[in-house]
Amino acid sequence: MQTLKLVIENPDGIKLATRLEQPLHEKPIAYAVFAHCFTCSKNIKAAVTISRALAQKGIATLRFDFTGLGESQGDFADTNFSSNVQDLVSVARYLETHFQAPQLLIGHSLGGAAVLQTSRQLPSIKAVVTIGAPSEPSHVNKLLTGYKDEIIQKGEAEVLLAGRPFRVKKQFLDDLSQTRMSKSIQSLGRALLIMHSPIDQTVGINNAADIFMQAKHPKSFISLDDADHLLMNPDHSVYAASIIAEWAMKYIQAEQLPEKSIQPHYDDVRVTLGKDGLTTDILAHGFSMIADEPINYGGNNQGPSPYDYCLSGLGACTAMTLKLYANRKKWHVDEISVRLTHQKIHAEDCMTCETKQGKIDEIFRHIIVNGALDEDQKKRLLQIADKCPVHQTLENEVKINTTLG
Repeated sequence: MQTLKLVIENPDGIKLATRLEQPLHEKPIAYAVFAHCFTCSKNIKAAVTISRALAQKGIATLRFDFTGLGESQGDFADTNFSSNVQDLVSVARYLETHFQAPQLLIGHSLGGAAVLQTSRQLPSIKAVVTIGAPSEPSHVNKLLTGYKDEIIQKGEAEVLLAGRPFRVKKQFLDDLSQTRMSKSIQSLGRALLIMHSPIDQTVGINNAADIFMQAKHPKSFISLDDADHLLMNPDHSVYAASIIAEWAMKYIQAEQLPEKSIQPHYDDVRVTLGKDGLTTDILAHGFSMIADEPINYGGNNQGPSPYDYCLSGLGACTAMTLKLYANRKKWHVDEISVRLTHQKIHAEDCMTCETKQGKIDEIFRHIIVNGALDEDQKKRLLQIADKCPVHQTLENEVKINTTLG
């Protein structure tokens, strides 16, 4: 699985931050768009887990930040449900222009209502999935209890949602009150999968029943059992993704990628860390990754730590170096695996180290080579492992030149 970092403009010129999760070694059989929940972002665990799980099953999935949220431009106060629908249409049409028209829409919570409302504007859509979705977007009014009078009287108010402050204007309430989902649901004209937890305390299960009763066949319902509204347990997200992928296969049509498909590429490594948490986006020569720290270190545990990447680089370089050497010698090697651990030790405890004060870094590297090799060949490979360029970089003097923009 590989992640592309794309920026898509909506009709108002607002740049929307997106991530396109794609299969790693084959062309996607279809494309999907994931719409996140109210005041959430593309990086919420459910969006990341489901998008990546679908990509592993061959369905390239684009997740994005609605205007004014996450890394997207714009002011949240100027947005509403209708603008969310507009953003959805924009990213879907971008896929159609640069990759392939999406056939699957997936919406979580208010994003679920948005995909129901949007699908009729996108002829390519074959199937729609809602996860914990309200039957009417006006359900959001319940989250604004205690603020509505101030919003109506003053025209806007700062509200606290999920522990974060948001500025909400009266136009947001007006848009919610004017939106009716019944017509969109009844005339959906696409296969519909409704996923909902019976213990959802944010959007009650009765909303799923309302959507199901109004929708026409083909329609299906899957209970998410003991899942919470945000699917914070990764197991629930993985389960949902597996069901979505299998269900959608009946309705989507595998197509060839058009030649106009673009693959952004950069000749350096770019690292971006936002204002919330420690989850870090990495773009290395066009390949996107995520770094993070465990929750007990202040992170969100959404990716390997920086030291994990350091060990991974050494391990990958070691395996590649050994494989190239074995190929050159025409030795039969089936598989090479490298296991690495890292720790800090007191310098005085290292008998072979020049440094004798403070602490030093110690890396343990265990290599397993499967193949028809004799003992002399194995000993030679052990020597070659130390010739790995990353190994030599780590043990040699390194100078890092830093500038600040």
